[in-house]
Amino acid sequence: MSNPGNIVGGHKANLNNPNTSEESKQHSKDVLDNEFAGGNVEKSDEKNPQNVAGGLKATVNNPQVSQEAKDSAQERLKDMGQ
Repeated sequence: MSNPGNIVGGHKANLNNPNTSEESKQHSKDVLDNEFAGGNVEKSDEKNPQNVAGGLKATVNNPQVSQEAKDSAQERLKDMGQ
């Protein structure tokens, strides 16, 4: 299943979109009410390690970043096994 937060966000956006039909809005409301407790979804504090590594690699290769920040990013990458 897709990320529940993304699904809820899409249905909430549909409810607020003036260009969608009333039938579509009712469907989104039904989905939120029946499958997602009215749109209340637990948020995960876990970060995607691949995205974190990608950001750190970008920091290491960015010429506008200080050497201190590059060294810190490189150390974190090493700790992640990258």
